Amino acid sequence: MIPLFIQNATESLMLPDSVQKAQFTETVTKIVNTDYRQLLVDLANEAMWIGLKIVLALLIWWVGRWLIRRVLAMLDRIFIRKEVDNSLRSFLRNMVNVALILLLVLTVVQILGVNVTSILALFASATLAIGMALSGTMQNFAGGVMILLLKPYRVGDFISAQGQSGTVKEIMLFSTCIETPDKQTIYIPNSSISTAIIDNYSVSDLRRADITVAISYGDDIDTARAEIMALIKADERILTEPAPVVIVSALTESSVNLAVRMWVSNGDYWGVIGDMNERIYKVLPAKGIRFPFPQLDVHVHNDK
Repeated sequence: MIPLFIQNATESLMLPDSVQKAQFTETVTKIVNTDYRQLLVDLANEAMWIGLKIVLALLIWWVGRWLIRRVLAMLDRIFIRKEVDNSLRSFLRNMVNVALILLLVLTVVQILGVNVTSILALFASATLAIGMALSGTMQNFAGGVMILLLKPYRVGDFISAQGQSGTVKEIMLFSTCIETPDKQTIYIPNSSISTAIIDNYSVSDLRRADITVAISYGDDIDTARAEIMALIKADERILTEPAPVVIVSALTESSVNLAVRMWVSNGDYWGVIGDMNERIYKVLPAKGIRFPFPQLDVHVHNDK
């Protein structure tokens, strides 16, 4: 298809010479008779108007950013006064910040004379396309929202999920950051952790510490139980209510297993387990209680 300006030029060349000369004379007359002073005035007015809109847009941007900072500071004070959870506080603050900045940008663009309706339509189309392309990311976002609303865990809780255990350091929009006891930082996608089984060890103030003590067959169970109970009573971290117990939990092939069950404060859990294991190992052998270990009897037959 031939462009329009080429068609017009071709048609002009096909006109009679007298007509072409008349059109040329008319064009030259228009150029000569143009009021350049008025043209410059119009250009100056237009430049001043554009400059005024730019200055006004910059002023509104500066005032808007100042107001957004004030609103966010006010939200922080409200969250602190209402004792809102840190994870939810960060999420809501970021959402309000993004929404206000988007509103401010649209206002500035409107002042500059750009059609906001077209921008919104383009933004909606782009959002739909990006959402379809990043469906997994949107699932992580939805999972993050569910975690922040339902609160199966909070920042600072010790949890076990998706085969990982550690302290929750941050709940982000798309993933949860946990720190393992050996200081590894692990990021778990929110879409998977929000639908998984979560063990939250920090919800309850109390926790039962279980220790299995294996003693040899023939050893006095009552003596072993009495010595273990004496160690328990000597440790102030172990609670008297619920009462600790020492019971025979299993009779295995090579040992009699005693289950030691003690209730402690959540923060003392690992310390009590470590200390009790060490004390039991040191005390019971001195009382004639032996710890069995796997043995293999080899019988050699001489057929000669």
